[in-house]
Amino acid sequence: MARRPLPSPEEALEILRRRRTKPQRRPPPPAGKSLAPLIKELETRFGHGPAALQSRWREIVGETLARRTEPVRVIKGRNGDGGALELRVDGPIATLIQAQAGQITARLDLLLGKGVVTRLRIIQGPVKAQAAAPTTRTRRKPPLDAAAEKALDASLAAQPDGRLKDALLRLGREVLRDDRA
Repeated sequence: MARRPLPSPEEALEILRRRRTKPQRRPPPPAGKSLAPLIKELETRFGHGPAALQSRWREIVGETLARRTEPVRVIKGRNGDGGALELRVDGPIATLIQAQAGQITARLDLLLGKGVVTRLRIIQGPVKAQAAAPTTRTRRKPPLDAAAEKALDASLAAQPDGRLKDALLRLGREVLRDDRA
């Protein structure tokens, strides 16, 4: 099969003049930009839901109960009445929750607003493991002594200044600190 010869530059220009090309497609607008007003309206109508509670749950119920409970959802009340907070509770801790229901709803009033949650709905089931609150601070390692720092600088003197050299210096310091300990 014989190959067809390519057109000359003048012929190529003539072909392009005769043919109409499609305009370049524009990318779609970002989804977040068009969804933001809708999300804001839904948030004002239905509230924040359990996401606002989960971040501050430890403050509301205390460390002990926070490890054994988790907010699932806020159920909106009928006819504008106060809603219910659905809680997933681990085992026998449900009786403690029932005993402290008045205190918990009072704290929820402070966070969500008066009358948003008027009762608790308790469901027994497995609770997701929550990270424990940080109790101890990590101690900073002591700096290298001057001789070790000078030796490290001398070993990296041939490297050009920049991000790579900075990263190598940090790595070298950590390795030398671990060797000392």
